[in-house]
Amino acid sequence: MCTARPGWQTMSFRRGKYKDTMFNIEINLVDVLEVDYTKGTVRLEPMVTMGQLTSLLLPLGWTIPIVPEIDDLTVGGLVMGTGIESSSHIYGLYQHICVSYELILCDGSVVNCSKTENPDLFYSVPWSYGTLGFLASVEIQIVPAKPFIKLEYFPCASLNEAAKLFEEKSRNTANEFIEGLMFDRDSGVVMVGNMVDSPDRKKLNEIGKWYKPWFFEHVRGFLSKGHSIEYIPLRDYYHRHTRSIFWELKDIIPFGNNFLFRVLLGWAVPPKVSFLKLTQTKTVKKLYEENHIIQDMLVPIETLKDSIDVFHKQVQVYPLWLCPFKLTPDPGMVHSRGSKSELFVDIGVYGVPEVKNFNPVVTTRAIEEFVRKVKGYQMLYADTYMDETEFREMFDHSLYDRIRKQLNCETAFTTVFGKVNKKVRT
Repeated sequence: MCTARPGWQTMSFRRGKYKDTMFNIEINLVDVLEVDYTKGTVRLEPMVTMGQLTSLLLPLGWTIPIVPEIDDLTVGGLVMGTGIESSSHIYGLYQHICVSYELILCDGSVVNCSKTENPDLFYSVPWSYGTLGFLASVEIQIVPAKPFIKLEYFPCASLNEAAKLFEEKSRNTANEFIEGLMFDRDSGVVMVGNMVDSPDRKKLNEIGKWYKPWFFEHVRGFLSKGHSIEYIPLRDYYHRHTRSIFWELKDIIPFGNNFLFRVLLGWAVPPKVSFLKLTQTKTVKKLYEENHIIQDMLVPIETLKDSIDVFHKQVQVYPLWLCPFKLTPDPGMVHSRGSKSELFVDIGVYGVPEVKNFNPVVTTRAIEEFVRKVKGYQMLYADTYMDETEFREMFDHSLYDRIRKQLNCETAFTTVFGKVNKKVRT
């Protein structure tokens, strides 16, 4: 079984072939069910989006601790897959702000799970990609929000400087938000943000306005401007990469950041990823698969410099997105390798490789091999070319396998590998 949500509606640029062979279950759960100020939680159905959630919570003076950037990302996708944001060096991955899950199991029964109720199932749900049951609702932490962010920009003129500064800022939990953009191997900008009640009006930048430059291009400007401070409305900051889909839109609409285009038609972007997938021809799809890469690799922060060197050698795609996060030793498929929490970094690479010898299979497998070697993880919304043995080397299946057997999932759901490996995606 699988959900009946069409493959073209998902935020991943790939479609699942399994939708055509499995029994599709209609699940259209799209509501925010409850905000409990006393308990400090919000209860949501799985199709609630990040844009929908922030538009509800922020006027009430609340937010969730981790708000992944793109408006259309859903709670269900972030729970069953994963999510991350520039506050993750404090809070961890999206799964770490979840208090409980309500699941419909393969026998039709409904079960709740949390750290104290059915804990093994609770820790098995993240990264399970709907292979243990259907998500009916999620309870997530909320925290007080302030209306603005004071954002500092620190330009760096070398990889050594950028890696050192990024790690230093990330290890300081007094910094509420940390993000880095590398514009080539030896130049980048590290950003440090903190929520504030009121801005310096002279430095206020409402980056969410339709006519504003794309955020990554705005950040690029600080390479020449030097260290700077701005104040940004909180919701604008949360969704700062939405209008340009990070930097994917520069390849889709090359003139999209032109001033005249932004002023006249900026309100019309970004096009929905679902629309792009639905209208994509076979020829365009083939060109895209053979000449484009989308990957997020999660590696220990100590390996940041070496990891960037690997990406530079293999693809030379810039900007690179850097987002630090805390990884805990909780059981499940993804956790720290020891008994204590560790600091990792998500390196996001999205775009057209500039190397002459790019091959999607060979190149991705080389990157995957490096990530396994440093005991890191690969986000699974994108293509994975690992075989099942390599996949199990990267992801801890011990608890997951036990829960699948306990819940009799083998005859009802495929495995995670059976849903995410390249052979089942188009």
